[in-house]
Amino acid sequence: MMDAKSFLDLVKKDFPGITTSQEEQYMALDSLYRDWNSKINVISRKDMDGLYSHHVLHSLAIARYLSYNPELYSSFASSSVLDLGTGGGFPGIPLAILFPDASFTLCDSVGKKTLVASEVARALGLSNVKVVNARGESLPARFDYVVSRAVASLVDFYPWVKGKYTRGILYLKGGDVAEELSELMRRHPLRSGCVHVWPVDSWLDDGYYSGKLLIHIER
Repeated sequence: MMDAKSFLDLVKKDFPGITTSQEEQYMALDSLYRDWNSKINVISRKDMDGLYSHHVLHSLAIARYLSYNPELYSSFASSSVLDLGTGGGFPGIPLAILFPDASFTLCDSVGKKTLVASEVARALGLSNVKVVNARGESLPARFDYVVSRAVASLVDFYPWVKGKYTRGILYLKGGDVAEELSELMRRHPLRSGCVHVWPVDSWLDDGYYSGKLLIHIER
């Protein structure tokens, strides 16, 4: 499992320019989530040692994908972002640390999970994070981007956010998604070429990420 130092070494290499303050926020995640997870289980207790390697890095895979397109990365860095089904704050909190000029709304229908996300964001001093206990369909606002980490099949997820984003969806998903994407296109005709699939293990050389994908749906 990856410790905080090894995590920071990787992040500083792949996201050059992060500040000392951001480093300290990432370092603080371990103690914050251990403390909250002992009260409210938002991460499998047997996987707490994998916080950085399985949860924080997985969240930052979105940023790594965006970094291959500087224009897209720059757009995201100053955008409004909805993290739907955030649970205890993933992928929203690791992304909010990296992108302090973007505004993040972290939404989950389970109150105890949003409590954890809210308290972690508060402890980190993340003024760019708002946490909402609600169902995504009920949110009246529109956002530039929607991010999420495998809360449902894409076929079920897309109707929850249809009409709520202006630039794109960045969705972390595992497994064979070909059938899901085919069904999504059948039910919700999307323009040709707007769906991109990126394997996370092209960045993270770890067996845990075998078969894990980022689905990017452009507006």
